[in-house]
Amino acid sequence: MGISEILASVDREIALLKHARALLGAASAAVPPKKRGRPRKAIAAVTPEPAKPVKTKRKKRHLTPEGRKRIAEAVKRRWEIQKKAAAAVQK
Repeated sequence: MGISEILASVDREIALLKHARALLGAASAAVPPKKRGRPRKAIAAVTPEPAKPVKTKRKKRHLTPEGRKRIAEAVKRRWEIQKKAAAAVQK
């Protein structure tokens, strides 16, 4: 096989590859690229929404007067301890 035959073979391959490239380029140009981002409302309206779980209401918790009194006494004791500690630091 001579040099001229090798060059002819390479030229044929190049011609085939260029033809294939042109065909593939035309095919990819025909398909529009996929858009990024959030879909428009019209598209979103077509898609069904998943079923939402039913929310159960929690019982409202009430504080009894006795409970309020215990909390108030505990806060007052805490304040006394803080005042004593602050007075001890100042001395």
